[in-house]
Amino acid sequence: MIQQSAKSSSKFFALLIGVDCYLPNTLPQGGSYKSLAGCVRDINHVESFLKNTLQVSPAHILKLTASNSDSPNIPQEPPEQLPTYENIVAKFKQLTDLAQPQDQVYIHYSGHGGRSTTIYPELKGSYGVDESLVPTDIGNSEARYLRDLELAKLLQNMVDKELVVTLVLDSCHSGGATRGEVNDSNIRGLNKNIIDTTPRPTESLVASTEELIQNWQELTQGKQNTRNVTTASGWLPEPKGYVLLAACRDNESAYEYPFNGKENNGALTYWLLDSLQKLGSDCTLKVLHDRILAKINSQFQRQTPMLQGEGDRLIFGGKSTNSQSAVLVKKVDVAKNQVLLQTGEAQGLRKGAEFAIYQLGITNFSQTSGRVALAKVVEVRAEESWAEITKILREKPGNNLRLYIPPSKAGNSTQQTLSEGIIEDGASAILLSPSVKLVRKVRLLPPLENQQLPKGIDYKEALTAIKAVKENVEGNGWVEFLSSDQPSDEPVTYQVSVNTEGEYEILDAGGELINLRPPLKVDERNATASVVNRLVHLSKYQATLQLDNNDPISSIVGKLKVDICLPGENRGELLPLNAPGNVPTFDVDEYAILRIRNESNQVLNITVLAIQADWSISQLHPEGAAAFEPLDPGREKLIRIHTSLSEGYNESADVLKVFATVGATNFRCLELPALDKSRKGTQVFRANNPLEELLAAVASEQPPNRNVSAAAYPSDKWTTEQVKLVVKQA
Repeated sequence: MIQQSAKSSSKFFALLIGVDCYLPNTLPQGGSYKSLAGCVRDINHVESFLKNTLQVSPAHILKLTASNSDSPNIPQEPPEQLPTYENIVAKFKQLTDLAQPQDQVYIHYSGHGGRSTTIYPELKGSYGVDESLVPTDIGNSEARYLRDLELAKLLQNMVDKELVVTLVLDSCHSGGATRGEVNDSNIRGLNKNIIDTTPRPTESLVASTEELIQNWQELTQGKQNTRNVTTASGWLPEPKGYVLLAACRDNESAYEYPFNGKENNGALTYWLLDSLQKLGSDCTLKVLHDRILAKINSQFQRQTPMLQGEGDRLIFGGKSTNSQSAVLVKKVDVAKNQVLLQTGEAQGLRKGAEFAIYQLGITNFSQTSGRVALAKVVEVRAEESWAEITKILREKPGNNLRLYIPPSKAGNSTQQTLSEGIIEDGASAILLSPSVKLVRKVRLLPPLENQQLPKGIDYKEALTAIKAVKENVEGNGWVEFLSSDQPSDEPVTYQVSVNTEGEYEILDAGGELINLRPPLKVDERNATASVVNRLVHLSKYQATLQLDNNDPISSIVGKLKVDICLPGENRGELLPLNAPGNVPTFDVDEYAILRIRNESNQVLNITVLAIQADWSISQLHPEGAAAFEPLDPGREKLIRIHTSLSEGYNESADVLKVFATVGATNFRCLELPALDKSRKGTQVFRANNPLEELLAAVASEQPPNRNVSAAAYPSDKWTTEQVKLVVKQA
């Protein structure tokens, strides 16, 4: 957990803005800002985190929300609490007045992002566009956007007062056509990339037009193009004196999704809070962003969170300490194999969260030998939750506590449920990393309305055939098809449909087409089996991408530093390219350097996997038969990379995933051939330690469980970092 340092003299202030309810607004081009479902929930969860984890005073948290109600288009909140333009500007100014130099200021906006015809043509030109936050009452033509120039000025006022500012924008500007479970109402921006041309008041409550333009010009000074100067996030010039975490690039979508199977959350906010809980505050914003990027990209291909500004700054300005906070075990129910934990929705807890439970009296949670069981939350209440025991790590026959040996190594031992005395009331539990999802839910989609299929192709028959052939495909245990008449508490991962060319297509959870080659014609021989095989391959590929260990007590989490570099002008100089918010781009046949640094106080064994756009995974380093290369404390390893493209690709996005372990571990079981190539023989592997048991489960053709807990294997301390790069045909 993260707690404010008692020695810190600075205070923490926050402004939280969430907009679900948007009044009716049909724009001249036919677009509209549809009401959302997860923005206010985002804000409530952030508020709970600030109050309960950071111990921020409620008096220091300013909040504006517009919640949906039973009455159409009427928010639940009274007018003075609504995020209108006037109220938003007033709260920004109030926050600036309250905070004093060196105080920390956190601003979080969840809602629609919008684009409108500029009201600053002298700066941006007659056809320029203003990027904006969208107030709840924008349906009224007299209502105003909070435009980019105004937001820049409000932030600059804070910087000028020497406040430590972090801005999070969980919104976007435009959404494309989407399919299936994610529709227009799940995207935080105008549909069809529409620009609002509605004439609106131009008078600003922030500052005069002259002041706004002057501030913008000073911020963009030295830029070649000052007419529409924004960074890749699409919002503001490169931040000076503050940090901006934006949900996506300006040509992408910011998604809402039911991560817990029932209620929507913004993808950025969900993974931000999850990462803060796992990483603590003893890491940089860049490390935080890297984890968020990896988590979101594994589910939504067209959402790339952007970090701009002081990426090397510690989370929340470095004025907090990493203090591991335990959760009390209030009650043990042996009959139900469950424990009652003193934590719930108010602490931002989600169903499915995992805990390690310690022997009564243990206070040093770095002693992993003190763990007696693992538990998974199955019921979340306001301030307490029931968790089911998933693994017994130690058992207690009589009065002697001894190590519990799992069934795989203990012959006839089968105990995985509670017995009296294993866990005691008053014991402590520590929140661990989320599990790695092995089994993936798949939805079969009908074609879009009015979509014409080739003559002779019946989509119902084509989709039914996929289900029928599933059991005959090796590895089919990785895939479960959703039944149209059975509700599921697990969100869909992939979607399958038939396109106008008579081809099967696979889409991600956001409805974006996954680029799989070659295409599969519905009437091709074995096409249905190939679809299932591709789904299995994708599931295994994504499981490796998802593999992560942020066990909060690990001694090496955050101690592995990874950069992609090019040589500098001076001899021996290396220039990192993967700065916050930047994905390095290379032409084919270029060289770069992967730099890996061990900042821990012990020797780490390093392995690098290349996760490539042809859906293959291979060990990049070390080459040959070696499983890893030792790296001494404080030393770095430089690996030369040569860029290339797979046959048939003009562009690819590849990931280099670096593993560091204290013990000897083999990661070759995670290797995969290219898509549609036989996976047989690639997973022949014997696990020699607990971490390798986890890897074997991820690599298995028939997963032993629905999910596996990365944090359940602490005997081999390990961590991982990954960097993404794009290769293009020159």
